[in-house]
Amino acid sequence: MIIGRIPIRTHIVTEKDDIAEVAKKYAGEITEPGDIIAVAETVVAITQGRAILPDTVRPGRLARFLCLFPGKDGSLATPQAMQLAIQESGYVRILLGAAAAAVGKVIGRRGDFYWIAGRHLAQIDDVAGTMWPFERHIILGPKDPQKVVERIKRATGAEAVVTDINDIRKVDIIAASKGVNQEELIKELADNPFGNDDQQTPIIILKMA
Repeated sequence: MIIGRIPIRTHIVTEKDDIAEVAKKYAGEITEPGDIIAVAETVVAITQGRAILPDTVRPGRLARFLCLFPGKDGSLATPQAMQLAIQESGYVRILLGAAAAAVGKVIGRRGDFYWIAGRHLAQIDDVAGTMWPFERHIILGPKDPQKVVERIKRATGAEAVVTDINDIRKVDIIAASKGVNQEELIKELADNPFGNDDQQTPIIILKMA
């Protein structure tokens, strides 16, 4: 049972950092076996060099066309973000996903694009608005998140999760170590306690009874 949570303030994490070492440095002495270290997916991706300046991306014609369909608030609504999605999943999966999304729209169903093209594309943040110096970057989803949580667990002795949470109380547990009750965790994190701006709290410790 979760009995409390502790936001952990860190330095500005960059691609020069190892997220497991960051977790160990700031959370290792606070956690006990059974506690959970929750890490925001954005900061994991940043440590993997997956923060991309839009000016460095050259979108093709397909990206310029497909980006018109997600809607202006969608994470793939710019040519640069859509081009990165194409590079992540390949042209075939993107085109199949777009076709599935078109059919889904007709029958009133959402989410078919990501089901076909790849769930990881939903984790792309188009100009993420995160902490400096990444506030104008496109942040891709983290690579091999399951390996990330396993490394954090080995480094700290605590359970670990990588999460993607938005401001409408949608919690996505991208990866979790085996000892995590994901249903309980989703309820606990629904108010998005992470602070990716000036707060610099991309890690949350959940204390367990």
